[in-house]
Amino acid sequence: MKRKISIIVIVILFMVGATTIVNAEGFPLPIPNIRVEVDQAQTPDDYVDSIKILVLLTVLTLVPTLLILMTSFTRIIIVFSFMRSALATQQIPGNQILIGLAVVLTLFIMKPVYTEVINEAMNPYLAGEITQAEGIEIASVPIKKFMLNQTREKDLALFFNISEEQIPEDKMDVSFTVLIPSFVISELKTAFQMGFMLFMPFIVIDLVVASVLMAMGMFMLPPVMISLPFKLLLFVMIDGWNLLVKSIVESFI
Repeated sequence: MKRKISIIVIVILFMVGATTIVNAEGFPLPIPNIRVEVDQAQTPDDYVDSIKILVLLTVLTLVPTLLILMTSFTRIIIVFSFMRSALATQQIPGNQILIGLAVVLTLFIMKPVYTEVINEAMNPYLAGEITQAEGIEIASVPIKKFMLNQTREKDLALFFNISEEQIPEDKMDVSFTVLIPSFVISELKTAFQMGFMLFMPFIVIDLVVASVLMAMGMFMLPPVMISLPFKLLLFVMIDGWNLLVKSIVESFI
């Protein structure tokens, strides 16, 4: 009981001391007062600015999803997942490591795109040389170029037929509502093709190990337990991570 009372006293003293922080000269340090107020707009411009802020905050919630679906991240993380499944290493490497590596590779692959966006759209807009609408239009050009280079015409035609939109004469006039889903399913197909190629050598190892164990009469011994060291040995000997990352990066060139 005395111990609990002493702990309570210490906490109270700490809270009191925190509210009277004193600097080197002996004067209390000011504590900032943060307020969030909701008031009536005085002018129409204030009302419009408030609506713009509300719309911007709403759009920001969708930005991470759009960035994932409009960059190389989708293909990279799926290929990494196939690689881990083919090795049968369960959660090694962990999800955090794979996602972190995928993000770094995405920044590396997308560097020419976002560099052009910053130089041609963002910097002029911040300098007041172009309007917001012009900045968005200019920024969309390098993004569309990247996405169109990785999108199959068959996938584009699918969503044009579904949406019943007219196919534009210039491919840069394709709307993002058609381009984004077309790009995503193209990336999924490419990632699954790469995953199939990754699985083949490791499946051969599993078949060989399973056949040997059955021939020796070891039916109760899991083949995965024996094949895993051979898979890891093969992956290390061929410098698997180097080849895998090289193949992913070159697939976007």
